[in-house]
Amino acid sequence: MSIVKKASAHWEGDLKSGIGSISTETGVLREAPYGFKARFEGGKGTNPEELIGAAHAGCFSMALSMILGGENLKADSIDTTADVTLDQVDGGFAITAVHLTLKAKVPGATQEQFERLTQAAKEGCPVSKVLNAKITLDATLVS
Repeated sequence: MSIVKKASAHWEGDLKSGIGSISTETGVLREAPYGFKARFEGGKGTNPEELIGAAHAGCFSMALSMILGGENLKADSIDTTADVTLDQVDGGFAITAVHLTLKAKVPGATQEQFERLTQAAKEGCPVSKVLNAKITLDATLVS
């Protein structure tokens, strides 16, 4: 079984002064603006790196929920942030790292179990698998 999700991008102009928009099939993003200023200068709009970060944080959180359920655990809360690093390498740019920060409240989980399951989620999440970057994780079990 294959699942295909669609997104699209539109761009007008040159790199620095041009502007684009990103849309998703579901309509959650509909012509959301993006461009050089949002990506490199802190301007308004979104950028590919923050979208990858949101996708990775969401994917990891869902993967952890599934893995917890496999051990008869259910999280009261899973809060994940993803810091995506874009570096200049070999005359271009590359996403070189993603650092996930997790705070989760999981009644009944031991620290050892939590660490093992969060590592499994980090490695098993489909977005982790597609990224050619160093992926690190700081996980905190909240009591």
